[in-house]
Amino acid sequence: MPSHIVNLILLIIFGYLLGSVPSGFLISKAKGVDIRKVGSGNIGGTNVVRAFGLKWGLLVAVLDVLKGVIPAYLATRFLFFNWQIASVALTPVLGHIFPFWIRFKGGKGVATTVGALFILLGWKLFLIWAFIFILVLLIFQIMSFTSLLMSSLFPLVFWLSSFSFAYFTLGWALFILIWWAHRENLKRIKEGIEPKFKLKNRYEFH
Repeated sequence: MPSHIVNLILLIIFGYLLGSVPSGFLISKAKGVDIRKVGSGNIGGTNVVRAFGLKWGLLVAVLDVLKGVIPAYLATRFLFFNWQIASVALTPVLGHIFPFWIRFKGGKGVATTVGALFILLGWKLFLIWAFIFILVLLIFQIMSFTSLLMSSLFPLVFWLSSFSFAYFTLGWALFILIWWAHRENLKRIKEGIEPKFKLKNRYEFH
């Protein structure tokens, strides 16, 4: 079997397993709380911010971003074809949303996707996308709405950055995954009851 195929298989397995490590769940458990029973029930950084404050939420966000960065970076170093790199970049997002360790019920995949974007888009285009993301979040103050809106740009952004059909397809796959993971948020947005993102929110635990 060619070495690049072996590398592809190993990186796909590694990417999924790394992506499925539930950072928010593990950190909240270490603090004596099951984050799945708090607030929105999501294990991502946004819900951790609400539960424990900005410091812990940022820690979870950074760890989740790294889950996307590491496999995508390794893919660009050890694989040759765009479709191979795109396949590996998708696996940590799948792992985050469908984690093996906690019965395939994970987070929304946004932070992990951001990590993959940083590697695949290059820092200039990534900074433009990130700036727009922050601007939209500041305007609407709803993380889920911002994530949904910005994920809708993935196919276009990937196409403009590479003119690669493989990356364009990856953009569509990420868009579909993130919208699917946010289906409950979509209902709340339509009903006008989706909570706004506030850094100082904390729940009381009894």
